[in-house]
Amino acid sequence: MTDPTDAATGTPPASRRVSIEYCTQCRWLPRAAWLAQELLTTFEAELTELSLKPGTGGVFVVRVDDEVVWDRREQGFPEPTAVKKLVRDRVAPGKTLGHSER
Repeated sequence: MTDPTDAATGTPPASRRVSIEYCTQCRWLPRAAWLAQELLTTFEAELTELSLKPGTGGVFVVRVDDEVVWDRREQGFPEPTAVKKLVRDRVAPGKTLGHSER
C-alpha cells in the first residue's frame, strides 16, 4: 500500500473524519447508513474515515472531526444535500456539489 500524500505538497492529507450517531431504539440505522453512503460517494477522496455510532434516546448527530454539524434535536432530520454542504464547507470548501447546489 502506498502512503497517501498530497501530490502537490508531498504532505499527508488532513484527517477528515465524519461520524453519524444514530438511535438504535428508534431503528435509525438504515437512515444513518444511507446518509453515510451519500457522504462517502460525494467525498470519497476527501474523507479519511466515516463511522456509524450506535446511540439511544432519539439521537441523530453528524460530526466532522468531532464538531457537530447536524443535530436532529435542534434541526430535525437532514436532507442529504444540507449535510453535504456542511461537510463540504469543512473538508473541501472549493468542491462543487453539482446538481445538489441548484
